[in-house]
Amino acid sequence: MLVRDWMTPGPLTVTPDTTVMDALRLLKEGGFRRLPVMEGGRLVGITTRKDLKDAMPSQATTLSVWELNYLLSKLTVSEMMARPVITAQEDEFLEDAALRMQEYGVGGLPVLDDGARLCGILTVKDVLRALTDILGLREGGTRLTLEMPDTPGSLARAAGAVLPSNIISVATSGQDARGGQPRRRFVMRVTGEGVRDVKTRVREAGIDVVD
Repeated sequence: MLVRDWMTPGPLTVTPDTTVMDALRLLKEGGFRRLPVMEGGRLVGITTRKDLKDAMPSQATTLSVWELNYLLSKLTVSEMMARPVITAQEDEFLEDAALRMQEYGVGGLPVLDDGARLCGILTVKDVLRALTDILGLREGGTRLTLEMPDTPGSLARAAGAVLPSNIISVATSGQDARGGQPRRRFVMRVTGEGVRDVKTRVREAGIDVVD
């Protein structure tokens, strides 16, 4: 699964000279939270709704309405944008981009093509959309969480125990070792024949069913 399969293509952008008020208006009208900042066809920064709102004068200000309007008309995105920009490549794996978002604590990444041109934006919302698709949540079925030794062949053993039901998704995670033996959890979603009794079949195969 590549970034280009889940990003939002052709994101709305602003320039460094765009005023904060105009940028906020664009965010409100578009219903999104961040704007890549472009200059001369090159990505030079990114700004978010929070950044822009933080630039607004406090309601406790003693400035007059005229003074406020004057200041806001002069305040531009260039003064509030973040740089350098953490980006993603359109042909990289989605999980690598998601890990970068987590490591840098950002909610979105501008996406560049192989010519370093902006071609999309990837947000937490897009990653969550991909996660629900990977886990097969929209396909229904029965969810199984199995715990087994973290050794070669464990997944094949679990898959054999599930038959004749059909596995539509699998995810795994490591667990603390028991008695020095590493454990792994397999989260499966199964459909089709024999779903009603699938947990019984798996337990009878000697596999721990967590839920």
